Amino acid sequence: MVYFGEFRGKVDKQGRIVIPSKLRNLLSVKKNGAIYITKGLENCLFIFSEKMWESQSTKLKDLPFTKGDPRTFTRLFFSGAFQSHIDKQGRILIPSNLLAYAGIQESIVIIGAGTRVEVWDEKRWSEYYEQSLKVYEDISEKLMEL
Repeated sequence: MVYFGEFRGKVDKQGRIVIPSKLRNLLSVKKNGAIYITKGLENCLFIFSEKMWESQSTKLKDLPFTKGDPRTFTRLFFSGAFQSHIDKQGRILIPSNLLAYAGIQESIVIIGAGTRVEVWDEKRWSEYYEQSLKVYEDISEKLMEL
């Protein structure tokens, strides 16, 4: 499964966001399946389906805990994680600590990013997008060399 697209929304007073139906159907493959939200990179939030969470967890648990970088990354990745479910209105709850990490106050952008869904503060996403678009072609060339 591949997540794609860009969607705009808002966070309600209870810290809930609506997951767009195109992404919702992919995220909750199992009826009442869990989804996992955690600290992403560049101060966004990552949302994983249960299947992708298990896959990522397996990869991360195999990193050597005796080395500093893997230890730090796994600590931050797992300590910020929150299990949620999509309710009947298509909403998920995002805890206040994760909203604060991402700088999310009201307006958000939800994007499909291949193996995960990302939630961004709208202003932060616009800034990131503008900067990244400038080097998009250069990055493409470098990736093709791999």
